[in-house]
Amino acid sequence: MSRARRLSRHLTDVGPLRESRDFRRMWFGQSVSQLGQQMTAVTVAYQVYILTRSSFAVGLVGLFSLLPLVIAGLYGGALVDAFDRRKVALVTALGLWACSGVLVLQAMLELESVALLYVVVALQSALFAVNNPARQAILPRLLSKESLPAANALTMASFNLGFTVGPLLGGLIIGWRGVQAAYIFDAVTFTAAVYSLLRLPSIPPPGGSRRAPGLKSVAEGLRFLARAPNLRMTFILDLCAMVLAQPRALFPALALTVYAGNASTLGLLQAAPAIGSLLAFLVSGWISRVHRHGIAIAVAVVVYGASVAAAGFSAIGLPGMLWLGVTFLALSGSADMVSAAYRSTMLQSAAPDELRGRLQGVFVVVVAGGPRLGDFLAGSLAALTSEETAMVIGGFACILGVGLSMARNRKFAAYDSRRPMP
Repeated sequence: MSRARRLSRHLTDVGPLRESRDFRRMWFGQSVSQLGQQMTAVTVAYQVYILTRSSFAVGLVGLFSLLPLVIAGLYGGALVDAFDRRKVALVTALGLWACSGVLVLQAMLELESVALLYVVVALQSALFAVNNPARQAILPRLLSKESLPAANALTMASFNLGFTVGPLLGGLIIGWRGVQAAYIFDAVTFTAAVYSLLRLPSIPPPGGSRRAPGLKSVAEGLRFLARAPNLRMTFILDLCAMVLAQPRALFPALALTVYAGNASTLGLLQAAPAIGSLLAFLVSGWISRVHRHGIAIAVAVVVYGASVAAAGFSAIGLPGMLWLGVTFLALSGSADMVSAAYRSTMLQSAAPDELRGRLQGVFVVVVAGGPRLGDFLAGSLAALTSEETAMVIGGFACILGVGLSMARNRKFAAYDSRRPMP
């Protein structure tokens, strides 16, 4: 094998973009819109901190969005399984677009209402909890099963491109033109996501159109999950990382006090995990060749927890070395990208299509709800100790959680993607 060919085996697999024009269009639209959405995320955190000067208040952003996300995620997954998945994704995308407009208006009118920000974030969370399962349930209809690991790596790269450039650009725009300009950018770029969904073909549910689902439909998905130990473990391990070791609510205080920086410093801290994820994505060609997804997820989550703890230690011992904390946070993002790619692939390949929307709903509750609960936990712990100490405790708690979970379900380490079993 030539040196060039060996190198290409480790580089990003872009095959899914060539395989499906619809996936390519949806991926591009999501990539563009993510820039604005992540600018809004850092802008809301910044605006709340400026109005309150409290990491606890920033942590409450996550708490206020948690309950709507859980309710909408569980019921929204049932909607995805009952109706045309393209229509569900489009309607919720339009709702998210309207929320972006409300943020623009409150900034233009200088309302300075933390309560209004909490309400908008809660609405965004509910809409996202339906929109994301719809998008994810669409992918297996557009691509072959063999392409799913690479497609999920590309999807993670799309999100993390937004997580990288969005906060950095958001910090610059806030410093240059204020929060209003950042919110306007989000409203404009979100048109790309709406357009990509408009161009998708109809994607009806398996078995044709159904009536609006009730609680029985939601319970059916939860009962299946109760009988699916491998899928359940992917959720548990992600909660170990995102609830116990989620540091983002601490970033405003770290940027403005520990590192004595400004909005640009906050943008860099927010972007650091996504930078690491993108770097890992650039050499992600090997991901499709790994079949022991269970052990790969466990190792990735342990690396994530260790990296967050190391970032906390660096802030305690070397607060003048911002680059060191950023490096450890980037490493945490690399580990999270690997974990997410395999967790998404396991869910898409091991779950039956008629339940895929409901299980994707549970997935988004865990993946998006976990960090929100983690925001509240980190903010509360920081109020009792300090931002740096909260990161260290969270990182070690994550590692302990993985160890205990794997000890209780040792078969998860033997999961083989060539014989997917839920």
